[in-house]
Amino acid sequence: MSGGLYRSANAAQDGGAGGANIRPSDGATFISAEPLNQPAMESTAPPQEQVGEASAATNSAVMAIGSLVSRGTGFLRNLVIAAALGGALVGDAYTTAQILPGMVYEFLLGGVLTSVLIPVLVRRRKVDVDGGQAYAQRLLTLAVLALGVAALLAVAFASTLTWLYGSGPSNGDYSQLVTGLARLMLPMIFFSGLSALISAVLNTRGHFAAPMWAPILNNLVVIGTAGLYIAIFGAEIVRPEEMTTGRILLIGGGTLLGVAVQAAGLLPALRKVGFRWKARFDFRALGLRELGRLGAWMICYVAVSQVGLIVLFNLLNRAGKENAAGPLIYNNVFLLLMTAHGIIAVSIITALMPRMSAAAADGRYADVAADLSRGTRTVTAVLAPIAVCYAVLATPIAFTLFRFGAFNEDNATATSVVLLAAALALVPFAVSQLFTFAFYALPDTRTPALINIPVVALRIGVQVVLFVAFSASFAGAGMMIGNAVSYLAAAIGSAWLLRPRVGRIGLGGIMRTGGRVAVAALGSALVGLLVIKLLPGDDTPSRLEAIVQLVIGGAVIGGTYLGLAMALRIGEITEVVGMIRRRLGR
Repeated sequence: MSGGLYRSANAAQDGGAGGANIRPSDGATFISAEPLNQPAMESTAPPQEQVGEASAATNSAVMAIGSLVSRGTGFLRNLVIAAALGGALVGDAYTTAQILPGMVYEFLLGGVLTSVLIPVLVRRRKVDVDGGQAYAQRLLTLAVLALGVAALLAVAFASTLTWLYGSGPSNGDYSQLVTGLARLMLPMIFFSGLSALISAVLNTRGHFAAPMWAPILNNLVVIGTAGLYIAIFGAEIVRPEEMTTGRILLIGGGTLLGVAVQAAGLLPALRKVGFRWKARFDFRALGLRELGRLGAWMICYVAVSQVGLIVLFNLLNRAGKENAAGPLIYNNVFLLLMTAHGIIAVSIITALMPRMSAAAADGRYADVAADLSRGTRTVTAVLAPIAVCYAVLATPIAFTLFRFGAFNEDNATATSVVLLAAALALVPFAVSQLFTFAFYALPDTRTPALINIPVVALRIGVQVVLFVAFSASFAGAGMMIGNAVSYLAAAIGSAWLLRPRVGRIGLGGIMRTGGRVAVAALGSALVGLLVIKLLPGDDTPSRLEAIVQLVIGGAVIGGTYLGLAMALRIGEITEVVGMIRRRLGR
């Protein structure tokens, strides 16, 4: 029910775009914003008995550190790409070409992997006499063949995919550039799928380090590629027709190389856990009919989300044609949104998911409702001050983080407008994801897929209306507002449909907490705005002025929110503060 960009190929970086990007198991969304190359394993850890001698605490620490470094290098990756290509048509062409393999991969494997294949691998690991070795070998053999064929077909039909997602600009040079880059990047389908499947096999065998750290290799390769591009060709805005074969081969080939290196980096870990990759062609033993039945609703979910992405990218490409915020700027902003969601909301969802699943399996639906209520209040209270910072500090954030190289002042200003609108989507997105995971805990993939149909239709409707009603300069912000409206609708619809299944979810408590959070957020926003007005720097601050605004403004907003939260007795905040005080007092 998400609605962002895509399970981006920018992704491995943990820097993708789009609210649809997170698959339920990534903790992100479906249209997806999390990286195509980032294994979606955060909430799919196997039962403790599968972990061997490694403790859950150790695994959690490894995953947390790996995720933090991956997100950091992924963010740096996006910054370097933006500095090399800029926020105009060439940057938009790269971003559009990069999402194409992500979209094909997600449709073929992404959602099915996390909702169907990983649970099956865990089950076969437990019940098969060989620990699921033969089953995993068959699955990998079939996947390699299917992904290879899909990648070849995608490359052959690259121009069709370009027309489908990037037909906005009627500029022939632009379309040719997208197609040329796509032909180099579409083989990422193969390597991304291979990486995700190997990560799943490793996770079900209790090995978590390699899947969390391998995407960092991808990020480093692409960062190096973009740096080499700047060193050779310079950091300047060029027109699509000025992109020579050498430029295209370097930036497109380097992006593909990053995903290939990531997949190769996982192979030693397979040997370490005792898995031997042997080709097996007796695919009947996989139970393909059962897998198809289990994955049908997830495929429906992804397919509906693809429609939303097609509309989104066509509108963004049309905006980019008029020198407004296009796919690259939208993607960068969605990365900021997903970073906050990934660090905070995904952690909360990951902690609650096993509890809700166990309670649902035992028929303790009141406990599911209690966890859902607690999770909603906590996500809202913790993410609200971040949303305020994104809104109030949109300009200093954009000028501090993105104003480098070919990414000029106009691009940074356009980014700040989109970020301001994105702030409205952060909390609704996280809450809608939490409710979606509650269905998976029941377990139920059918209802989220059906809810996604009207949600995507609503998103498309709002985005198209805003695009037609306002100028192109508002298009990126309008897309984010459409996302926010659809996330809110998804959360409300999910809550309404969950109530008959799990009972009351404490709507009164959620509303009381939400009201107090709104007061604290509004107060911190007003104080933050006042402080920013008093600091040096206008709507186009220098880098130093932007950094000063960001540091002082962020501290003031955070301190004001915390003080108001304590005064208003927002339990989810006071509990954390109390815990910190107790630990510091030891």
